[in-house]
Amino acid sequence: MRTFVNSLRLVVAVVAVAAVVTDLQGALRDDFVFWDFFGYFTNQSNLLVAVVWTLTVVAAFGDRPTGRRLDLFRGAATVYIATTGLVYNTLLAEVGQPLGASWSNDVVHRWVPLIVVLDWVLFSDRSRLLFRDVWWFLVYPAVWLVVVVTRGATDGWVPYPFLDPASGYGAVALYCLGVAVFIGLMGLVVVALSRLRVVRVSERRAGGRARGRRAR
Repeated sequence: MRTFVNSLRLVVAVVAVAAVVTDLQGALRDDFVFWDFFGYFTNQSNLLVAVVWTLTVVAAFGDRPTGRRLDLFRGAATVYIATTGLVYNTLLAEVGQPLGASWSNDVVHRWVPLIVVLDWVLFSDRSRLLFRDVWWFLVYPAVWLVVVVTRGATDGWVPYPFLDPASGYGAVALYCLGVAVFIGLMGLVVVALSRLRVVRVSERRAGGRARGRRAR
C-alpha cells in the first residue's frame, strides 16, 4: 500500500506539472505575459502540490518519516488546491473551458483538486496537525490577494474577474473575505481530518525506531 500510494502521488505530481506547462505554452502562443501566467492561483496551487508531493515521495522512498513541517505544508497545499477546485467550478466554470474541452484544464481545475483532497482524507501517513496551524494556511493567500488587488488598481491586470477593482472595491472586498473565510474553514477541516486514519500507510523508518527502542 505504501509503495502504491506514493507511486500514485508521483504520477499526479508529474501530470500536474505537465498540465501547467501545456497551459503555459498555449498562453504564450496567445501573447500572454509569462509572469502573469504564474499569477493565477490555479497554477501556483498545482505547482505547490507537485513540489510537496514530490518531497513526500522522496521521504517515503528514502524510508524516512515526513515530519510535521512537511505535513504542515502538505495540509496547506490541500487547502489551496481544494480552494482552486471549488472556486473554479462554482464561480468560473461558465467563463472557463467546459468539461472535456482541454485535458490540461480538467487536470488543474478538477482532477488534481479531487485526488489531493481524497488523498488527505483517506491515507494515514501524515502528522496530526494543530488547529492553530490554520493561521499559517492564511498567510500565503493573504499575500497573493494583496498583490493581485494592488496590480488591479495599478496596471489593471487581475487573474480572475471577481477580483477586478473596476467592479468596485466593495465587491472585491467581499470576495476576498469570502475566500479568506473559506480557506479558514477548509483549514479547520484539513486539521480535523489529519486525526483520521481510514487507510493505514506505514512509515517503516519510524516503525523501525520504535521496535529498536522496545528491544533495548
